[in-house]
Amino acid sequence: MNYRKLGKTNFNISEISLGTWQVGGKWGSAFDNKTADELLNTAIDNGVNFIDTADVYENGLSETAVGRVVRSRSERIYVATKCGRHINPHINEGYQPKVLQKYIEDSLKRLGLETIDLIQLHCPPTEVFYRPEIFELFDRLKEQGKILNLGVSVEKVEEALKAIEHSNVTTVQIIFNLFRQRPSQLFFSEARKKDIGIIARVPLASGLLTGKFDAKTIFEPQDHRNFNRNGDAFDKGETFSGIDYELGLKAVEELKSLFPDAPNLAPYALQWILSFEDISCIIPGASKESHVLSNLSIYDLPKLSIEKIEAMNKIYEKYIKPSVHQLW
Repeated sequence: MNYRKLGKTNFNISEISLGTWQVGGKWGSAFDNKTADELLNTAIDNGVNFIDTADVYENGLSETAVGRVVRSRSERIYVATKCGRHINPHINEGYQPKVLQKYIEDSLKRLGLETIDLIQLHCPPTEVFYRPEIFELFDRLKEQGKILNLGVSVEKVEEALKAIEHSNVTTVQIIFNLFRQRPSQLFFSEARKKDIGIIARVPLASGLLTGKFDAKTIFEPQDHRNFNRNGDAFDKGETFSGIDYELGLKAVEELKSLFPDAPNLAPYALQWILSFEDISCIIPGASKESHVLSNLSIYDLPKLSIEKIEAMNKIYEKYIKPSVHQLW
């Protein structure tokens, strides 16, 4: 495992970390504590020391599992969670300091920890980023010892740029992958100036970049890849990075031609992200132990050549950029 600094938090974290949206379940299937524990322990056994969760993942069960495993380990594991998505309807007016504070206190109870290493606003409406009283709350929580750092998770580059105007924001979690390249332009350079940690989420475009899907692939009814392709439930950009699924499959087929002997494209897609020095870590999800090991198999592969990276970028330019580059 290699480690990188998470911006001005000064945490030294695993560049391949773990996202826990589907830990112990698979986007709607029943939660399995045994699977969650095995998966989390496997990640830590292999050097992962940064785990990202949220209060809404499996309605709190993900946080509970993360806390249980972290408390059982002797290693220093950094825990990041998120708040705000419980607000219903999820609108700007619902974001109030007292509401958010209650969510954070509930997360602390589920995690069984005294302090949250990194609390993140969970993709709030754009208007929230323009409200200083929301960000001031986290200074008070830090003084109370309930949190160490504030970060944000965002949908759009505009939101990321606005968020880092607040001096207490230390990290930004943003969708960044081969099929979502816009953040690497203005946002990366601005984040660098302010020593902002960048956490790349949805690094495999909801699994599309594994190369294991085709036109006949069927997703379970409760899987967001089945019901949210058009953004009916939440931001369309979360599912397949907002790319039309069929167009994505065409791009992936061409990507396969660059790695003809690879049974799984995921390690190459992750290597592409890590070729950017501004990235602090990647948080691929996993619903089984083999997914964790697959993500970590990048260390068994030769480093991507400049020529391969350029060829991968040409696929983005050809298939993806014309239709979605400016949307997020």
